[in-house]
Amino acid sequence: MVLYGLRGVGKTVLLVDLQAAAEDVGWIVGYTEAGAGKSLRSMISDALQSSLADLARPSAGAQIRKALKTFVSFKTSVSSEGVWTFGLDLDADAGGGADSGALEFDVSTVVRDICAAASGQGVGLALLIDEAQDLTREELTVLCSTAHLATQRNLPLLIALAGLPSLPVQLAEAKSYAERLFAFHQVRELAHHDARDAIVEPAVEQGVVWDGDAVTHLIDATGGYPYFLQEYGQAAWNWAPDGAGRICYDDARLGGLLALRDLDSGFFRVRWERATPKERDYLQAMAIDGDGGSSSGEVAKRLGKKLTSLGPARASLIAKGLIYAPEHGRVAFTVPRMADFINRQARDF
Repeated sequence: MVLYGLRGVGKTVLLVDLQAAAEDVGWIVGYTEAGAGKSLRSMISDALQSSLADLARPSAGAQIRKALKTFVSFKTSVSSEGVWTFGLDLDADAGGGADSGALEFDVSTVVRDICAAASGQGVGLALLIDEAQDLTREELTVLCSTAHLATQRNLPLLIALAGLPSLPVQLAEAKSYAERLFAFHQVRELAHHDARDAIVEPAVEQGVVWDGDAVTHLIDATGGYPYFLQEYGQAAWNWAPDGAGRICYDDARLGGLLALRDLDSGFFRVRWERATPKERDYLQAMAIDGDGGSSSGEVAKRLGKKLTSLGPARASLIAKGLIYAPEHGRVAFTVPRMADFINRQARDF
């Protein structure tokens, strides 16, 4: 499963819900976030350690002990310091061998043995990776190969990835058959009726009613993006008089202005300040087109530069997760309403 979309649409929330659902039915679950210089080996090792520790009992059967031994070898391939033994003597057990140094072989080995142990318990293994666009091509290739192996051998394995809109293309570039391995789900802004429910229903539970024009204003102001709905909704709630029992249009309008101020000084600005001066020039040239995306050639024309000379800035902005390439020759912001922020603040830059 692949969940992809802009920032602030709820991909991480969905992934966390998936983690909770898997844990509720007893699955072995590993949840991790890519990036921060961590390798896939390290992420899988850290993510699965706690779940496997719960299975390490003296009464554990042969399949579980084999899985534990294989995991220990896999963890050793990450770091030889502080290797877990799970409090069991596994020397005489089968397993191990996930420390060859070949990433694809080691990951497939540890996944195969853990899936076998999970299957013996009537459950499965779930690997959930957020910010998956930050994985290297080799790491994405390994995940595709592991998913393919699970399909061929009918292993009870779920690999769920969440990331930016570029993730499906990255997977296709890693393995041409990726589209047959994963179910791709684009996570977008909420439809009007869903956005309305998200605003109105929690308030009703607290005995508070939103006026219809206040709800409409909030949805229009936020574009239905979940994170913005949260921020604007909270600001309107805080602005409304205590004990009034209702939130009117003026509460939504004035609270929205405060929310926008806070977003500009935090959510948007922290991303803007990650860009170098030359990268900011690139972003400003993109902002003219709004959120719909820009032609790379048109951006170069606006900046009076050759397209090739802007390649490093473009690549750096993509690596920082500020923009992505929805198709060849085009770029777009990863954050909704980023163009509006840049255009609002242009006089200060």
